[in-house]
Order: sequence, then C-alpha cells, then structure tokens
Amino acid sequence: MILYKNTIKNFKNDLIRKNIVYQISKNFYKYYKRKPSLSEIKSWKSSLNILNNVLCEDLKDSYIVFEYELPLTSKRIDLILFGKDRKNKENVVILELKQWSNNSVRKSKFENNVRVRYDHGWEDRPHPSLQIEGYYLGIRDFLEIFQKKNAPQLKALVYLSNYYKRKDEIIFSQKFSSFVDRFPIFTKEDTLELGNYLKEQLGGGEGQIIYEKFIKSPVSPSKKLIDHTQKMINKRQIFKLIDEQIVSYNAIVSKAKEIVNTGKKSVIIIKGGPGTGKSVIALEVMGELLRQGKKVMHATGSSAFTNILRKVAGSRARSLFKFFNSFTNLKPNSIDVLICDEAHRIRKTSESLFTAKHLRNDKFQIDELLSVAQLCVFLIDEQQIIRPKEVGSVELIKDAALKNGISKEEIYEFELKTQFRSSGSDAYLQWLDNVLKIKETSFKEFDSKIEFRIFRSPGKMMNEIIKRNKEKHNSARITAGICWPWSKPNPDGSLVNDVKIGSFKMPWENKDRFWEWAISKEGIRRVGNVYLAQGFEFDYIGVIFGNDLIYDFSINDWRAISKNSYDIEAKKNNPNLVNHLKNAYRVLLTRAHKGVYVYFMDKDTEKYFRSHLPSRNTQQIKNFFKSNS
Repeated sequence: MILYKNTIKNFKNDLIRKNIVYQISKNFYKYYKRKPSLSEIKSWKSSLNILNNVLCEDLKDSYIVFEYELPLTSKRIDLILFGKDRKNKENVVILELKQWSNNSVRKSKFENNVRVRYDHGWEDRPHPSLQIEGYYLGIRDFLEIFQKKNAPQLKALVYLSNYYKRKDEIIFSQKFSSFVDRFPIFTKEDTLELGNYLKEQLGGGEGQIIYEKFIKSPVSPSKKLIDHTQKMINKRQIFKLIDEQIVSYNAIVSKAKEIVNTGKKSVIIIKGGPGTGKSVIALEVMGELLRQGKKVMHATGSSAFTNILRKVAGSRARSLFKFFNSFTNLKPNSIDVLICDEAHRIRKTSESLFTAKHLRNDKFQIDELLSVAQLCVFLIDEQQIIRPKEVGSVELIKDAALKNGISKEEIYEFELKTQFRSSGSDAYLQWLDNVLKIKETSFKEFDSKIEFRIFRSPGKMMNEIIKRNKEKHNSARITAGICWPWSKPNPDGSLVNDVKIGSFKMPWENKDRFWEWAISKEGIRRVGNVYLAQGFEFDYIGVIFGNDLIYDFSINDWRAISKNSYDIEAKKNNPNLVNHLKNAYRVLLTRAHKGVYVYFMDKDTEKYFRSHLPSRNTQQIKNFFKSNS
C-alpha cells in the first residue's frame, strides 16, 4: 500500500496546488475504508511542508513514495526516495520524519529506548536510529531486488525537523552513538545538509525507473517461528523487530540486567493480538538473556506449543521450556527471568486430577509464577481464553503482583499493535472481531489483502489446502471446531476418521502424539483443533466452522449449541460458552499469513459471514440467498 507516489517535480506542483493532502486522504479511505483522523491529516500537512524545504529543484527527476506499507506488516514508512547518484548508481533512501522537539524527549528507564511526549502522555519509543534500522532490515530482507548482484544501494536516515543538536541531548548521547553512526539523524539546523545529502544520492534522476523495479520486486516468504527456534535460543537473533516490538524487547533485556544489581522484583506485561509477534519477542529475548548468562525459563499453558518448542530447541535447551504448573516446588527467586507466553491460559491453580495428594495446596498459579523469578514477563491476548478454567488477564497479573509485594512502579505494561500475520492486515483482525462480535473496532470492512475463501464442501477445501501445502512444506493445515469425538488410535496404529461431514472423512491428529500436528509431514492429512493450533502459524489455514457456534438471525446474535460440542472441559457448567467458542474460532481464523479457507456447517452462519464480505461479492451473496431460500 502506498498513499502517494510521484516525481519530485510533480510532487512540488501538487504542493503548490494544495491538493496533495486530498489525494493522500482519498487513497487512505480507499485502502482502509475509513477516514483518516484529524491528527493523521495534521501530521501529513506538517511533513509535506517540511519536505518542501528539503527537496531541491535538482531532484525533480527523482521519485517519491509517501506512506509505504512495509512488506508483510501493517506498519507504514513515512517516505522512500528513488534516484541515481552522480556515479550513476541506483539508490533507494528511506527517510523517517519525526516532529519531536527537545522538550518532548527524555531519558527512558530502559536501555535503547527514549521517552516521548504525545497528546495522550509520555510513552517509550525505540531510539530513532533503532526504529529506522527495523524498517531498513524489513525492506532489505523481504524484497528480493536487494538480494541481487547489482542491487540498488539501500540507505536509511531520520530527520528530526524540530530537534536541535544541543550538548547532552538524549538522542545524541554517547550510548546511542553506534546506532546514529549506522543510521544518521539530521536535525533542524541540518536542513541544508540533508538537502545536499539527498542531492548527492538521488540527483542523477531516473527515480521512476528504479521505483518500478522496487515495487515489482517479489517479496520473500516470511520466516516461520518454529523453523528458527533453535537458532534464536542457541545462536543469534533471527527476527528483525520493529517499533513497539523493539520497545518491549529493550525493556525486558534492560530490566533483566538491572535486577542483578537492585534485587527488586519486577513484572512486564506485553499485550497483543494474534500475529503481533508476542512469541517472537519471547524467544528472541530468551535467547539473548541466555547468551548473557542469565537463568531463564519459558512457560506456557499449551501442551502442543511447549512440546514442539522442546523438540525444535534441541537437547541442550529443551529443559528450559515448562508448563505453567511446573513451578509448585521451586524456591522463590530461583531463576532470573520467567517468560510466560500465552499468559491468557494461566489457570486458577496448578492442581489437576493427577496431582498427588501431598503436593496439593491452595496456592494460586499466578502466585507460583510470580514467586520463582526476579523478573516475570507475561505475553497476553485476553481474547484467546478458550476454557472456563483459564483466568489469565492483565488485571489478574497486576493485582497478584501487588499482593506479592511488587511495587506499582515495578509493574510495566506495553502493547503490540503492528500486524505481521494475515498478510500484514490489522484490518482483517478487526473485521473478524466485529463479525464475531468480540469487541467493537474501528475497521468494520473486510480487507482484501488476505485471501478469504468460503467453500461449499469440506472436501474441496481440503484439496486446496493439500495443493497449497505442496507448494511449500508444512505451510498449510486444516482445522475444525471440536464437534466430533477424539478417538484413541486403533490397535494397529491407524487413526479413526472422527471428523465426518457427508462423504468427507478425516481423523484428528494422533491423540497420543498430538503436539506433532504443526510440524509433522503427516499433519496435512489430519485435522487440528484450537488446542493444537494456538501459538502456531501457517501460510494457509483451512477451518471447518462447526455447528457448536451458530449465528441466530432470530436474535441477531451468536448462540452456542452445547450438545454439538465435544469439548467437555469447555462446555461443562460454563455460562460463558458462547464467548469461549467465539475466541476459539478467532484463534483458528487468525493462524494464516496468506489465506484463510472456511467451510461452514451451519448455513445461516455462512450467510452471516458472506454478508460481511466486500461489496463486489454482493450479487454472489444475493444468488446464494436465493438458491437457499
């Protein structure tokens, strides 16, 4: 997505005619299906005036792109410029425009972050050079044009148009010097210098030709978390973090270093929806802290996710991956950092039917987790609670931390917003939340960036999933609501075809080795459920939307059909079953990077979903209603 593109010459003419903000706003509405906010329009106007002072006439044959969406994410880059230098070398320059003033930036408690004042208050941001590095690496690593032998030179810099280079200013303090050396920052008094720099890099023109190569470049496949876990834990950083991911990562690493000296217990809470990179941060932080010699453990409430992490992490690291109920007998503060991924799956207690009598106690599970570590990190999405025994919430964590003697000042909260799944579409997730009536969001229209297909038969959907999986190993899976029993394997080891819809028959994943579903080559021939899918991601996901949750037009709302569910733990004495089922299908429908394929058992539910698809499908919807009336 690009909100504006043109030659510098035409850009300046548009500025003179004062119609450029209208063009940008129009393209914004066309793409996002909503009007830009007043603050966005104000920011664009200010940025455009700043650019007019920087871009000289000698750049008229260079090319400008305004508000470019980073590949496979929902993050927009302010500005990219294209042109040749005086040696006829092709150049692409990323330019981040910031209107921070000296008074609006202060020191952060966390290394490599800065504190910035916005209208709503102060918040942590990555140092500008670190922020632009994330964009630089995102473009360099994902666009194949930069992998070629004679690739254009890619450069990135920051322009702080309201900031002065005064002595001892935080942005240019010594601890940030290595970042600024790699990714330069120009300030208010550097306007002429920045103009000369751009003239040197882009003054040779032919920018549109370079832009055409850039925009037509294939995008490399996104990295799959599980494929890189061992390297992340044992060797080096793999994923290139951006914006709020960097802020959260810096906070954890910085606080882990600090607790060695202070001895204070701390809690960091990181909120984020599906695909915002919670597990990426968890594993990248874990690897970095282990390399620093810290005693770190990772815990989840998901058996499938933890078992897979143990398998792919390697023999040396497998013991570092635990379940939430693994800390009943550990001494207080016996580890430095405990990373609680999927923290929404925390339960009231760690006891179960299999807990030995002498190990039973009245201690809450959250208290056990807070006790064992100096620093506890909780990564959470409250809309992924899928069973009544799961009680993980931000409020629970904060209240428990205070009760366990952790001061309010040592409880930190961050939120991840940039979307890295669903083809980088945050709008898709918000659309889905609206359709499922989980919460009201600003985006209510479907984002066609992700492929969303409704199939008339589960067999046809399965054939398409198999086809996609052949394109790339383990890149596609089929899932279903738990509307059938889950049988043990037959005595001969064969699996029972529990999932039956007409002539369609498939088995669930092997109940004795269920954790292998996401990575085993046999997983494509077996159906997964929410407990196997949670925490994982694929390029394509097929979802059999069962008849345990239906849309009832007579009440214009969702309704749970308990008798159609075989998830005994979820439905037993559960007055919130409808919400837990909505969360479960939300999990299944947000597992994919590229495409979501759905078969609906209940045809009214299918009609309801179809009615929320783009207007170009209106006739198709009418025909469907007519043929099924």
